[in-house]
Amino acid sequence: MAQLSMPLQPAARNGTVATASKLSMCVSTLRAAGPASLPLFNKPHHHRFPISQSRPLHLSAVAAAASAAPPAEETFTYQAEVDRLMDMIVNSLYSNREVFLRELVSNASDALDKVRYMALQDASQYSTGDALEIRIKADKEARTIVIEDTGVGMTREELLSSLGTIARSGTAKFMEAVKDKADANLIGQFGVGFYSAFLVADRVVVQTKSNADDKQWAWESTAGAHSYKLREDSSADLPRGTRLTLHLKDDAVELADENKLSSLIKQYSEFISFPIKLWATKQTPKQVVDEEATAKAQDDADTLAKAEGKEAADPVTKVYKTEWESAEEWAVQNDNKPLWTRSPKEVTKEEYASFFKASFREFIDPLATAHFKAEGTIEFASMLFVPGMAPFDEAQNAMARSRSIRLYVKRVFISDEFDEDLMPRYLSFIKGVVDSADLPLNVSREILQESRVVRAIRRQLVKRSLDMIADIAERSSADGEGKKEGQLDDYTTFWEAFGRNLKLGVIEDAGNRPILAKLLRFPSSNSSTGLTSLADYIARKKEDQKAIYYLAADSRSACESSPYVESLVRKGYEVLYLTEPIDEVAISNLGEFEEMQLADVSREDLALGESDEDKKELETKASELKPLTDYMKKVLGDKIEKVVVSARLTDSPAVVVASKFGWSANMEKIMRSQALGDARAAEMMRGRRIMEINPDHPIVRAMAEKVALESREVKDQVVLLYDAASMTAGFALENPKDFASRIYGMMGGGATPVDAEVV
Repeated sequence: MAQLSMPLQPAARNGTVATASKLSMCVSTLRAAGPASLPLFNKPHHHRFPISQSRPLHLSAVAAAASAAPPAEETFTYQAEVDRLMDMIVNSLYSNREVFLRELVSNASDALDKVRYMALQDASQYSTGDALEIRIKADKEARTIVIEDTGVGMTREELLSSLGTIARSGTAKFMEAVKDKADANLIGQFGVGFYSAFLVADRVVVQTKSNADDKQWAWESTAGAHSYKLREDSSADLPRGTRLTLHLKDDAVELADENKLSSLIKQYSEFISFPIKLWATKQTPKQVVDEEATAKAQDDADTLAKAEGKEAADPVTKVYKTEWESAEEWAVQNDNKPLWTRSPKEVTKEEYASFFKASFREFIDPLATAHFKAEGTIEFASMLFVPGMAPFDEAQNAMARSRSIRLYVKRVFISDEFDEDLMPRYLSFIKGVVDSADLPLNVSREILQESRVVRAIRRQLVKRSLDMIADIAERSSADGEGKKEGQLDDYTTFWEAFGRNLKLGVIEDAGNRPILAKLLRFPSSNSSTGLTSLADYIARKKEDQKAIYYLAADSRSACESSPYVESLVRKGYEVLYLTEPIDEVAISNLGEFEEMQLADVSREDLALGESDEDKKELETKASELKPLTDYMKKVLGDKIEKVVVSARLTDSPAVVVASKFGWSANMEKIMRSQALGDARAAEMMRGRRIMEINPDHPIVRAMAEKVALESREVKDQVVLLYDAASMTAGFALENPKDFASRIYGMMGGGATPVDAEVV
């Protein structure tokens, strides 16, 4: 399980010195969410605090335990981030506070998952009871809701590190996320789900017992407090697990109702894989003799008998009535069998959405679902989902383990923590479950990495995932004409969230590269707002066009104003605009699409379909300007590889392009920004630039007329032209000070303030 740890801040109170160890806490999968979900990447983890042996809940005992104060009580100050979080929960997320039950039940489920997995390795974990379940009991008079499970429980140290500290990053991101949209649904995505208890409770008591600790512990805090208390729990009534007692706020007492809780469980947690039992009143019908009705019937019979001259009537048949007996008992609320074990034809869209939200802490319906059973040599059942949005910190988790696929073996949850065993990194946003009977229950990391079964499952999951994404694209294309202006289709929504993941796939997954290429979308010169696919680009291409043209730059506006595209756009060629850092790497790995080469317009030898006559005319102009190009190369020296006359320019006098094997301006920026960038490599690549000049531009013609003089003025003009051409191409100036000196010199009437050399 993932680890979160932060230092505690102990405080001395009532003569007790509070001390605490810095320990890590087991946390579980989020949501979170997506999301989510560059979406290159993985989601944050939720706090999952473990829980207890199945026993009837005695509310009086719970209340007594919560109010008792054993002598060893200590008080601790909350970590600053927790303090801020508590304040935000209490004051900002009031509107949808019912999600507290979903979060706490999910935490309990995670604790049960953990103890079941631990028992696969060590059967003694069940020595304190093997019933794995969640129990919920409400008491309206006591104004409490009790949530208990039989999970792993917590030691004293785990209790301190779990409920007194949280990861700074998770807190900060959560707070940032709710600034603009105070939505309590977001709470589970940032590892702070436990604190949702304070949405409805002004006091929370946590009692917990772990197999790893002989003692039972109690944690207590109140809403708005800056501290919490920890003590040994003298009740010692939990063989294993955790019990939460929520003392409800005045305006939340209506939640202490079995019908309300039953509704919330079915709404949010119906597909939790462990039994959720609610203490509820059951009405049982019972047939009893209706003495009054029977007596009346007998009287009527006697009266009739006397009228007929008889002494008395025979005893009549007893009349029965239905009475309802009330009895309190534990009632299972989620008795549906696992969704993936049912036939896809039997499952509704609403059930898929409900399962997705409950299992992965999402709050938006999935964009697509795949439910299938693989049969043959390898058999398994699976459900996969494409989230409706990316998680808020997806881009930061590119290298993190995926926690989006939950692996079951014979319906027993094994793990959701994988590297790339079940899903490649670029598809880490896909969420789902896999249930296989072909793996051992005690499957280890080594078995996963080496298993033929796992490799076969992985191939199927990747194929089904890409099929889902392709279906979204086809569906959106078919529905596109009916969309209102500004309304996003499903694939545009998907692409904005997870497009970078697919670009990463083009780089990393050579086997599926042709499939991924069809799913790529880019802005282009064809539309000022929309995106285009490579297939649509080819459908619009000119008849004589031999390549798919693209330009990589910082933004769309930078692409549109670049001298690289002047001639192309004027001649009616469409240019793809690659505006994200990953784009150029992905396209260079792709190389071609449907037998058309992808051509970077910022490189030398760009073929624009010139006629033989055009080529001959360009050769003539190059011959005329050879003295100028030779002189420019002499002045610029090692800064460039060569100076050539170009046909790609119409408005600009010159442009600097990359050689076939050099870095483009965009790639150079990316490489320079790397923390471990190689300065020597950058210097070498700089020498592979080529300067192309426009033979028809007035500036070039004027310089050609004066080049024979080899004056200081001409030299400065050459360097200025090179610097300007470099900047408009997107290259960084090596010496901005010298550039400024030459500009100042020209503004001053030709006197150069600094005798700057070309470096």
